[in-house]
Amino acid sequence: MCEIRENAMQKKQFQQNMKDKVRVFEDGGIRLLKRGQKGVVHAIFSRFGLVLVLLLLQAFALFSLLQWFGELLPHYFGGTLLVTAAMMVYLLNQDMDNSVRITWLVVIAVLPVLGVPLFWYTKSDVGHNALKHRLLDLEGQTRAQLPQNEQTVELLQEQAPEAMPLARYLRGKGGGFPVYADTVATYFNGGEAMFDEMLRQLETAEEYIFVEYFIIDEGLMWGKILEVLARKALQGVDVRVMYDGTCEFSTLPRNYPRLLEKLNIQCKVFSPVQPFVSTHYNYRDHRKILVIDGRVGFTGGVNLADEYINHIQKHGRWKDAALMLEGEAVRSLTAQFLQMWGILKEPEYEQFLTRPIPVPENAKGVAAPYGDCPLDGERVGEMVYIDLLNRARDYIHIMTPYLILDGELETALKFAAERGVDVHLILPGKPDKQFPYALAKSHYSALLDSGVKISEWSPGFVHAKVFVVDGREAVVGTINLDYRSLYHHFEDAVWMVDAPCIRDIEQDFQHTLEQCRVVENTSASIWQKNYLLRATGMLLKVIAPLL
Repeated sequence: MCEIRENAMQKKQFQQNMKDKVRVFEDGGIRLLKRGQKGVVHAIFSRFGLVLVLLLLQAFALFSLLQWFGELLPHYFGGTLLVTAAMMVYLLNQDMDNSVRITWLVVIAVLPVLGVPLFWYTKSDVGHNALKHRLLDLEGQTRAQLPQNEQTVELLQEQAPEAMPLARYLRGKGGGFPVYADTVATYFNGGEAMFDEMLRQLETAEEYIFVEYFIIDEGLMWGKILEVLARKALQGVDVRVMYDGTCEFSTLPRNYPRLLEKLNIQCKVFSPVQPFVSTHYNYRDHRKILVIDGRVGFTGGVNLADEYINHIQKHGRWKDAALMLEGEAVRSLTAQFLQMWGILKEPEYEQFLTRPIPVPENAKGVAAPYGDCPLDGERVGEMVYIDLLNRARDYIHIMTPYLILDGELETALKFAAERGVDVHLILPGKPDKQFPYALAKSHYSALLDSGVKISEWSPGFVHAKVFVVDGREAVVGTINLDYRSLYHHFEDAVWMVDAPCIRDIEQDFQHTLEQCRVVENTSASIWQKNYLLRATGMLLKVIAPLL
């Protein structure tokens, strides 16, 4: 009782100290922004709005130049035909996914004046070469700071020898990520449960808190988290926050890092939009990572915004999934955060990755947190998914918000079903975006024809990214089944073998399935008489890799 009273007094004193630095304390949390300081209107009239205008002007100038050349090219039809033929030969000999190759072949054949310069501009990746070299250097440094415990390898070899090739891949070309024992994984079947536990764990922080999320938005969820972060920072805890630059479009103003710094919180924005046209903006930080003192880590699909905990509802109910790790495996989450944080300065690996981590009770199974960097040429997220599909014997159950497949992943899904594996996908019943929803449905018929089962969650939008295989292996993370996640985003996930929480993941899948509509392989069942949606999906499928 005395402890509760003491905590209440500490919070009251904290609020008094913060009066000149925060707008208001609300719902037990902090709000830093005034009304009108976020959203589209503010973006238009802010520095970001100016940057956006400059980008649009550059894009207009580029397309105007292409149009000018396009007016001249009919006079040189033979030259255009020769260039198009040469590009087709070049593309057919390139090492790329067939879906991507076909898209470029169509674009160049139909619009050579636009398609050829666009291809070379995209291939050159103007604006990101420095970032690429820096991240590859950081990846090499990280590998040296994450040694592999050989006893854990022997344990995996003994308990699940069929999983060893995937472990070797993650340790090798997959980014240098070890497999860990001495870790407890807790599964959350929604943002609400994760949020409650996250607040409890944040209160235990004594040394540092690392926060890296794709989306942060002011509201109940972020407000309560921010109140704890600010209070801990005042106590001397090293608090660092990083979010993706796309937040500047709608959720947070450009000066938000400065507002956080007033609370003694260090803040960085990954790839903020600048006033020049570049393919650099194609690469987004889609990770969701929270690390507390190196001993507790969170990841999964849940961003720090109110719709993820169903405090507000934009697309019906929101179904998500998250994971909490306690123990040795948290090191890899810490390392991934430090990679991104250290882009502009020397990383602090030794300071944070060499500390001993307490071994939690009831640690069973093996866990391997891993990341996917779009600049290293290795599609780690897709390779893990394909490996699981190829090794599944009884079932593979999947929850994903988006289904925009390349040829390799679609083939793996179909082949698993064709050899008798129960392949079952749960997808949203209500979309958050119409184009991805239409594209997903364009894959349904081919998958259903091969025996893949598809169900749509009727209450709303499924945002979980979950694979569970034969009751023995599972992946929970941020990686969607679409081109953006598999090719262009920085992602993270956790692969687990024989962890007790895998049973909870499968139970969650079955419970979610009870609230789903079963999709049959008929036009009426797939498209539900939405002819515009069907036409949209068919047209967009041609250029899906470019979206």
